[in-house]
Amino acid sequence: MERITAGDDVSSLEITWFNNPYAAQKLQLGQEYYFQGIVTGGMLRRQMVNPQVRTAEQIKASPFEAVYPQTEGLTSNAIAKCVRQLLPHAELLPDPLPPEMLAKYRLLSKADAVRAIHCPATEEQAYAARRRLIYEELLVLQLGIGRMKNRGAAATGAPMQLADPSLFWASLPFSPTGAQRRAVSEILADMAGETSMNRLLQGDVGSGKTLVAAAAIWACIRAGYQAALLAPTEILAAQHAEGLNRMLAPFGMRVALLTGGMKAAARRTTLAAIRNDEADLVVGTHAILSEGVEFARLGLAVIDEQHRFGVRQRGMLAEKAANPHLLVMSATPIPRTLGLLIYGDLDISILDELPPGRTPVKTRCITGKKRRDLYHFLDQEIGRGRQVYLVCPAIEDTPDGGLNAVKTYYEDIAKALLPERRVGLMHGKLKPKEKAAVMEDFKAGRLDALVSTTVIEVGVDVPNASVMVIENAERYGLSALHQLRGRVGRGAAESWCFLVSDNQSENVQKRLKIFVQHHGRLCGGAVRSGDPRPRRLFRQPPARPAHPADRRPDERHPHPARCAGGSRCHAGRRPATGSAGARTAGTAGAADVRESRSHELIRRFFAHKQQQMQKPLHGWCSGPCYRTERFACRSPMLITSQNTQRLLVESWVSLW
Repeated sequence: MERITAGDDVSSLEITWFNNPYAAQKLQLGQEYYFQGIVTGGMLRRQMVNPQVRTAEQIKASPFEAVYPQTEGLTSNAIAKCVRQLLPHAELLPDPLPPEMLAKYRLLSKADAVRAIHCPATEEQAYAARRRLIYEELLVLQLGIGRMKNRGAAATGAPMQLADPSLFWASLPFSPTGAQRRAVSEILADMAGETSMNRLLQGDVGSGKTLVAAAAIWACIRAGYQAALLAPTEILAAQHAEGLNRMLAPFGMRVALLTGGMKAAARRTTLAAIRNDEADLVVGTHAILSEGVEFARLGLAVIDEQHRFGVRQRGMLAEKAANPHLLVMSATPIPRTLGLLIYGDLDISILDELPPGRTPVKTRCITGKKRRDLYHFLDQEIGRGRQVYLVCPAIEDTPDGGLNAVKTYYEDIAKALLPERRVGLMHGKLKPKEKAAVMEDFKAGRLDALVSTTVIEVGVDVPNASVMVIENAERYGLSALHQLRGRVGRGAAESWCFLVSDNQSENVQKRLKIFVQHHGRLCGGAVRSGDPRPRRLFRQPPARPAHPADRRPDERHPHPARCAGGSRCHAGRRPATGSAGARTAGTAGAADVRESRSHELIRRFFAHKQQQMQKPLHGWCSGPCYRTERFACRSPMLITSQNTQRLLVESWVSLW
C-alpha cells in the first residue's frame, strides 16, 4: 500500500494505492497533477483510492479521454493505447462519401472524424465527428437495405388480381372496424404485387386479427389458390377451423382441419383432399409442416400467434409451395420480429381499434390470503350467468410445493370453494377428444368455471367468460400474462383479471404493478427484463449542452490546489454519476409498433438520434471546479423499419 497527501490552501486529500508500489514513486515534488477517482470521507478527512493520475501537460494535449466497452482481459486503457498508435494512419481509411457531399452537408472527412471521435480537442469537435459518423452509418445502412430488399424480392408463385373485399364485408353480420378495413386493403395490395407478400399483422388481443386473415384467405381462394393457417395448439386450430368455415362456407369454400391427434384414416383422407385441391383452406397445427403434406396450389400461408413459432418452422410452411404469400399475426411481437422490421424483411399492418362494445379488462393483483374473498366474487359472477377461468402454472405438484398444480387445485380449492358450481379441468396431458369435449362444454355454458394450464393462453374465444384468475402470476412472462388476460373481455359485460401471487420480491411486485397499470396495451410499450419501468424508445431530445463561453467561470478553468510537501495537485471530487469511469448510457428497449406510422417514426427516430448526439459528457472530475471531460465512444443505435426507408438521410440532414 502506498499513501500520499495532497492539498491546497483550503483542504487536503489522502490518496492511497493498493497493489501498485510504483504509483507514488512516479510523482515529483513541485509538479501539478490531476487525480481522478471517487472521494470518500468527511469534511475533515477526505480520501481517494487508486485514482488515475494525469499531468497538466497531458490534460492540455488530450483534454478528453475515450471510454471503450471493456471485457475480461481487455481494459479500456489497453484499447485506448492501441487506438492512439493507429490514429496517425487514419488517412488510410477509405471515405465512402464524395467531396461534394461533404461540402453540401458540412461534414468532416473520414480521417478527421475518426481522429476527433477518439481524441477530440473540444466538445464541438466531438459533436461534429459523431454527426459525420452517424450520417455515414445511416446512408450505408439504407443503401444496403435497399439492395438487400431488391435482391431478396422473389417473383410470387401465386400472382393474382387486386380483389375487392366489399363482397366479403357484405356477408358479415357486423361491420368491420376502420383498422380492419385498412389492414385488408394493405394485404390485398401486396398479394396483387409482382413479389411475394411478407407482412406482420399486429394488433392487441381481441382486435380482430382473425377476421383480417379471413378476408385475405377469401381473396386467395377466389383467385384459384389454396390457403393454409398454422396455429400453435389443437384447441386454437379447431376454433379457427370452425370460425373460418362459418365465414367461408357461404362462398362454397371448403375448410379442412389437420392436427397431430387425428386418427390415421382421417389423416389420410385430409392429406388426399389437400393434394387433390379438394380443400381450399387447411387449418392445422405443426402437423401441416410434416412430410407428406403436399399442397396442389398453395398461394397464402397464415401463421397465427407468430411468437410461438421459430424461424425454421415459418420457413418450412413457406417451402410447401414456390414463393407463396406470407402473413404472420401476433399481439405480442418478440424481439426477433422487431428485428425483421428494422432490417426491412417484414412489412407491418396495425390494428389499433377494438371492435365496438368491448371494454378494457380491469386488472388487480392480490395475495393468497384474499383467495376466499376472490372466490366469493367468482360465485357472484357465476350467479349473474358469467363464466370464469382459473389458470395454474403446473399440471402436477412440484417437489418444493411452491406451485399450484391444476389437478390439486381443481380438487382441493376450486371444487371446495365453489361447491355448487360446475367446474371443469383442462391441461395438456388430456387426450385430444377429452380436451375438445371440455372446451365444448365450457363454450356451450355447461361449465361455470374452468381450471386449466396455459393451454388456453392463445386464441380461445368464449365471449361469456368475464373473469380470469392467474395463480402464481410471478411465474409467467409479460407476454403470457397479456395473452391470458385477453381470454376475457370479449363480450359486452365488465371483465376482470386477478393476479394471485405471494412472492414479495421487489422486482416481481414492480413487474406485476406495471402489468396492472398497462391494461390491455402492453404491446404498445416496452418493458425491459429486470427493469419493469415502461420505456419508450423515442424521446424528445434535451437541449444542446451550453457553449463553453456560456458556462460559469468556475466551470471553465480548473482550480489550482497545492500538494503537501510543496507540489501542486488537482484533487478530483466525486463524479456526479457516482462513478469515476461512468459511461454514457446507451439507449435500449423495443420499438413501439403501435406508433410505427411512417411520419411518426421518422420524426421520433431522428429526435432519438439527436438526443444521442447531445447527451452531456461525463467529466474527468465532474465537480463544480472541473470541466475536463470524458465521453463514451459507442456506435449509435439505429431503429427503423421499412416504412421509414425513404428520405431518411435527407430528413436527417434537414435537422441541421
